[in-house]
Amino acid sequence: MGEKKKKNKMKCMLMAIMVLQMLFSHVSSLHRTQFPSTFLFGAATSSYQIEGGYLEGNKSLSNWDVFTHMPGKILDGSNGDVADDHYHLYTEDVELLDYLGVNSYRFSISWARILPRGRFGEINLEGIAFYSNIIDALLLKGIQPFVTLNHFDFPYELEHRYGAWLSSEIQKDFAYFAEVCFNAFGDRVKFWTTFNEPNLLIKFSYMIGVFPPCRCSKPFGNCTSGDSAVEPYVVAHNVILSHATAVDVYRRKYQAKQGGSIGIVIATKWYEPLRNITEDYAAAQRALSFEAAWFLDPIINGDYPAEMRDIVGSNLPEFTPAEQRLLESKLDFIGINQYSSTYVRDCKYSSCQLDFYEGNALVFATDERDGVPIGKPTALSGIFVVPYGIEKVVMYMKQRYNNTPMYITENGYSQKGDSSTSMEEMVNDIERVEFIHDYLSYLSNAIRQGADVRGYFIWSLLDNFEWAFGYTIKFGLYYVDFDSQRRAPKLSAEWYKKFLNGSNLPKVKEDDAKLVCSSS
Repeated sequence: MGEKKKKNKMKCMLMAIMVLQMLFSHVSSLHRTQFPSTFLFGAATSSYQIEGGYLEGNKSLSNWDVFTHMPGKILDGSNGDVADDHYHLYTEDVELLDYLGVNSYRFSISWARILPRGRFGEINLEGIAFYSNIIDALLLKGIQPFVTLNHFDFPYELEHRYGAWLSSEIQKDFAYFAEVCFNAFGDRVKFWTTFNEPNLLIKFSYMIGVFPPCRCSKPFGNCTSGDSAVEPYVVAHNVILSHATAVDVYRRKYQAKQGGSIGIVIATKWYEPLRNITEDYAAAQRALSFEAAWFLDPIINGDYPAEMRDIVGSNLPEFTPAEQRLLESKLDFIGINQYSSTYVRDCKYSSCQLDFYEGNALVFATDERDGVPIGKPTALSGIFVVPYGIEKVVMYMKQRYNNTPMYITENGYSQKGDSSTSMEEMVNDIERVEFIHDYLSYLSNAIRQGADVRGYFIWSLLDNFEWAFGYTIKFGLYYVDFDSQRRAPKLSAEWYKKFLNGSNLPKVKEDDAKLVCSSS
């Protein structure tokens, strides 16, 4: 696409927003004032997905560095060696955040960049300097860092040395890593999360076996090693206790003087009963227990959900008295990653196929009821646009966890983004605008009902490396040309900017935006 055509396209997007505002100024609209004045609005990324620089600055290989270099593991054969080259372009990316007008930015720290050999080696001062520079650049723009300690990646040496999350040794390593970060950055970071989506990661890594270290067993997968009936619960136990240990360190040594807060991020679908029968309503609640409550119940209430004990039995570890005391550290807030919803039907009292993500809860998940999808499909298989799901998830968390403060730490829309997709298609992302508008509208409903939600982060700031899908799926507010590393705002970025600046923004319809662009 020529430079002139690109400029015309960007002009078109801006005109689309302005004209549509005028056309629909009489309808009910979404406005920044529907959220508290102290509310955090931001965008999110993760280290492996954007940084690149995988062998620079004394960083060691992470588990994902090793995995993505194995043939056949990533859909398009790509890796995160360069990704968005954020390692070299972070100052430009901070400017993108500033342009949007966000007041917070959620990002993760590469464990392998800070501690290349875990607790068995030295602290990497180049890694400390890299993140310190990012934090300082954000604060200069008035943007609060919202830092995740672990977003799937860790030093590969820990896998090689003792099996990483399958061993209780990982608790010592994670606590040490967390303290290094609290000590280096905690004077400027006021929001910490220990883990991103451990519930999703564990199922993908140790039950289904599609993420490293690719361990599983039938019927969930056909891996060369692993036990899907045992290992997910061992790993989860180690993650929960690693969280508790890190929070304990923060509470005892850093929180009072640094004045921050700490939580954990959980991936949470909303589960609707497929049929209007008691068994399916129980199945929906059971699916939620095997999703969010699997981690939050032990952290907040001191033990696993009763539904899990009933089904998993002796394969679900017990907490020792010492571990229960450690769990008393709890958390300050819950991070919620919410994208989609699905129907479930009971498999506890009737037989059905269980070889998929929700199968360990003895439920069958389906995206259709009577042939009608639960919502509009997205580019990511199994993810549908179901805006009411975010309100239902928040209200579920409010009720189950006594309205513990919450942040929506991820919410976003996926586009197809392979080599056949043009830049014009990518930047004219009206579907993402609709998605954000509708999910924010339902989130504001939950807040009006008393839910203590304190922030919302769009996934993602940039088109990036989307794990096993490589670069075939795009979530960014900014389009990235990975050959030139040029960033360009999409229509959604301009919409978000106007929303944050206080404009009245009605729901935008796809046909209306196309009409404006075609006429300009």
